[in-house]
Amino acid sequence: MIDLRGRHVLVTGGSRGIGAAAAILFARAGADVAIGYRSRKAEAESVALTCVSHGVRATAIAADLSQRGGADALCIATTAAFGAIDIMVCNAGFWPTTPEPIATMSDARWHDTAAQNYEAMFQCARAAARSVTDGGRIIFVSSTAGQRGEAFHSDYAAAKGAMISLTKSIAIELAPRQVTVNAVAPGWVDTDAISDVVFGDEKLRVSANIPLGRIATPADIGGPIVFLASPLARHITGEILNINGGSVLCG
Repeated sequence: MIDLRGRHVLVTGGSRGIGAAAAILFARAGADVAIGYRSRKAEAESVALTCVSHGVRATAIAADLSQRGGADALCIATTAAFGAIDIMVCNAGFWPTTPEPIATMSDARWHDTAAQNYEAMFQCARAAARSVTDGGRIIFVSSTAGQRGEAFHSDYAAAKGAMISLTKSIAIELAPRQVTVNAVAPGWVDTDAISDVVFGDEKLRVSANIPLGRIATPADIGGPIVFLASPLARHITGEILNINGGSVLCG
């Protein structure tokens, strides 16, 4: 059993999906949890209430991480609520559901994907480096697309690939403070972000191409995030933990 009592966690993009699952798992492990969200206030507050039901403190805090100062303001508010940030999960992101070849991709599409993914992660990384306590943990949520590319979603793959390089770079920078920096790289995850694209026969086809035979749940990703934040992973830094049911083994 992972015991994180006395630790204070900030999860960005915590109102749904992977972020919500991670936040609840952190609460079950005894940590206080701040749930960062951009616009889904009711959902974020619902996650916070679930966390509180596990006997910890929890709060929902609004912030637009694609804007300058948004991540810093989120960290300041979390520190004011809990006194410190020991663990920060940088999860906010966006997958454009419409396939688009690079030859016809608009500047607006490219820059919007970059703003909601890589730019937001830069803002989070900088804020985390300033705010997370010595001996703390920073965990990014990347994607298998950032490692092997994704045709017709090159904007997303490029942003997630940049995030992997960012993870490795700042892991070295923050190592003298005993702050570990890692990333998880999920494959397909069964969230509402993909529900309009992957359903019915398409969901069966995707599942059939995963050796373990199913699409991951958000908790399947949240669990490894909590592990990386725990003392069990204290000597792991600069690593990318793949969580895809073996799908990357199949091309």
